[in-house]
Amino acid sequence: MNTRRLLAGSLLAGSIALAGLLLLASCQSIAQVGTSIGLATGQINENQAQSINQSAAAVERSYQDFTPEQEYYLGRAVAAVILEKYRPWDNPKANYYINELGQSLAMASVRPETFSGYHFLIVDSDDINALSAPSGFIFVTRGLVRCAQSEGELAAILAHEITHVALKHGLQAIKKARVTSALSSVALTGAMLAGSPEVQQLTQTFGASVKDITNTLINNGYSRQFEEQADAGSAKILERVGYDPWDLVDVLKVMETRLKPGGLDFEKTHPAPEVRIKAVEKVIGDWPNVHSSNPVREERFKTALAGV
Repeated sequence: MNTRRLLAGSLLAGSIALAGLLLLASCQSIAQVGTSIGLATGQINENQAQSINQSAAAVERSYQDFTPEQEYYLGRAVAAVILEKYRPWDNPKANYYINELGQSLAMASVRPETFSGYHFLIVDSDDINALSAPSGFIFVTRGLVRCAQSEGELAAILAHEITHVALKHGLQAIKKARVTSALSSVALTGAMLAGSPEVQQLTQTFGASVKDITNTLINNGYSRQFEEQADAGSAKILERVGYDPWDLVDVLKVMETRLKPGGLDFEKTHPAPEVRIKAVEKVIGDWPNVHSSNPVREERFKTALAGV
């Protein structure tokens, strides 16, 4: 097993365990009120059962109730799985550039900050694909970077993935039953008294959650609604930063010519480019299709990504 696999495996195991522990810490209020199940079985007393109606609502929490810390460790675990599939491209100059560009775009999104910030990495694959893990871990393949003919088009790609993160699309891939299971476990055992069996159960729950997210990213893709939201967010970010929103349409047109029908990458996990183009054009509306060139941007784009 090579070093990259060891690092990814270590990152995955540590992240899942920490996520479980953080969930325990954040759910102390649920544990304190108890549940009627514990009362019926004699595991908790009358006082603990008094607030069952309040705790029931808490147990049915959705993805929105994950704390920034929990989202971060889930994102790290998902990133580790992605790095098992894709090898990082060993090009510090290109990765520095894509991070600089990505950070400026993220600041113009509806969620400019995450727990540990946004992180961008080019991965060494000819696939045409991009993957974004919760909390801001964003991976773009060399194959997709090649589809960008300008810095504005690359910005459109990154802004699309940033919007997925900002709108927490990854967290919404987690089956609601897994969240309920984890929170119910805490409610029954008591966060302050929970020992290794409870931590193990939560770790398993988070492990399944990671599988939900990675299965969506790599195999199934987001819903058409989520993809349209990400495209709309990308166009708005481009406009705010000073890029031409039509750059998103342009890069989609290039992708349309390069994607192979029945492919296992972007073609499999995203709506057809022509469908996305029509939706984006409605979002852009009357924005002038000027395609103005910026020599400074284009020079740094070509220099940083030479050899991609």
